[in-house]
Parts: sequence; structure tokens; C-alpha cells
Amino acid sequence: MQLHDLAPAPGSRKNRKRVGRGPGSGTGKTSGKGHKGLKARSGGSVRPGFEGGQMPIYRRLPKRGFTNIFKTNNAVLNIGDLDRFDDGATIDMDALRQVGLVKGSVDGAKLLGNGDTTKKFVLKNILVSKVAKEKIESAGGSIE
Repeated sequence: MQLHDLAPAPGSRKNRKRVGRGPGSGTGKTSGKGHKGLKARSGGSVRPGFEGGQMPIYRRLPKRGFTNIFKTNNAVLNIGDLDRFDDGATIDMDALRQVGLVKGSVDGAKLLGNGDTTKKFVLKNILVSKVAKEKIESAGGSIE
């Protein structure tokens, strides 16, 4: 197969409809828009959500709850995940990203107490649960 042998699948490419090109084309004169009316006008169409005068669905359904604009998205980690770090390592968001524990756009990280560790870690700018704090401090680590 060569580059000049490539062709689209039969029937997958269709010529665009050329409107307003005479009566023989089938879409001459009014260009397929009929006679007058809203949809024949320039820019004429109903707004999004309009249901022909019927009460639209977005007004029929009740509005519940709200969106908290101050919500933070934290990556959730466990103490067992930190074993890949060396003893005495300083762990912050950059270190977590480098080893692949935190991916994507997150505001921070929270460490939970699932698992055990015997290594000493220094945690910087990471939220820590009560159980995780006890386990880290009992292993000789610290939280800043």
C-alpha cells in the first residue's frame, strides 16, 4: 500500500448542499426554507430550551441545592502509599507528583491512616487525619 492508494471509504464523503442555485437544483429560490416565517429569516430560530410555548423542562423541574464555589479537591492518600519514599524524606506536593501518587489538577492532598510505616517522614503542606498523625509521630516523623 502506498500513500497514493489511500482513499476514504465509499459513501463516507458527501458533497455539501449548494442552496439557491436555480430551480433545477431542487433547493433554488427559497433555498429550502419555505415561504416567510421565523425559520426563513436571517438568524431566525427559536432559543435553546424553547418548547413551542409549552412550559420548558428547565422550568418544570424544581431547583435543589447549590454549588460551593470554595470547594477544594484533595487527592486521598494512605500511609501505606508512602513506603516508596526513603527513610527521612521530606514529602510535599511536588514529591508526590514525581512518584505518581498525585495526578491531574488537585488543590492539595490528605493523608489517611490506612496501612503502617516504620520510616520517618517530614510532611509539608499536606492535610493529615488524626490516626495518620499518630502513626507518623510514633514512627519518629513530623508534620509541618
